[in-house]
Amino acid sequence: MKDFHFKEFSVRQSGQVFRVGTDAVLLGSLALVHGARNILEVGTGTGIISLMAAQRNSTAQIVAIDIDEEAVHLAQENFRLSPFWERLHAKEADFTLFSAAKKFDLILSNPPYFAANNSEKDVLARQQKTLTFSTLIEEAAQHLSEDGRLSVIIPYESGLYFTQKCKEKHLSLQRKITIHGNADAAPKRLILEFGHSSFSCVEETFIIEKSPRQYSEQYLEATKAFHVFGDGK
Repeated sequence: MKDFHFKEFSVRQSGQVFRVGTDAVLLGSLALVHGARNILEVGTGTGIISLMAAQRNSTAQIVAIDIDEEAVHLAQENFRLSPFWERLHAKEADFTLFSAAKKFDLILSNPPYFAANNSEKDVLARQQKTLTFSTLIEEAAQHLSEDGRLSVIIPYESGLYFTQKCKEKHLSLQRKITIHGNADAAPKRLILEFGHSSFSCVEETFIIEKSPRQYSEQYLEATKAFHVFGDGK
């Protein structure tokens, strides 16, 4: 499987680990990473989101966990080959059993969002068998620092449920990005950010393509530090 190349690093991929996709690139580009000293990524896969966070925040220490041993090995290799290797640490861990000496200023996750089913494709990465939304939220609430944030990308249809579950754990919605494939399409994804503090939620709209196979100026601007192209192709 081909490597995925960005300007400052490359991501080796494997047929056994969920590949680089648009959701990961969006979260890695749009999550508020600045000012976070300790970052945790839950369900790292190839490690791409942590790598993007490391590029955008030059001082953060980042721990990336995954329950899949092969994913952890792949993320470790990608971290080792990157210019940020000293600040990136991949660990095999179940989030429900994970412990850390410090709380985290930011927890990032592109979590599984399909209900458990009989499909054998990318089971751990796509199906909520080992990591449900409820589990992610409950554990994140315990691992966040006082001013820390939980930042996730999920299907648009799951937004109300996810927000309610966060509210039950005293996590307030602070930022909401509604993502459309194109200007005329229905919303497809949400980037949601939650924290212990309650204040007015900042709402944004994000368009990926201005026409078929032509990225929007908004997408190009958000990813310009990463993508090697600049012509929208």
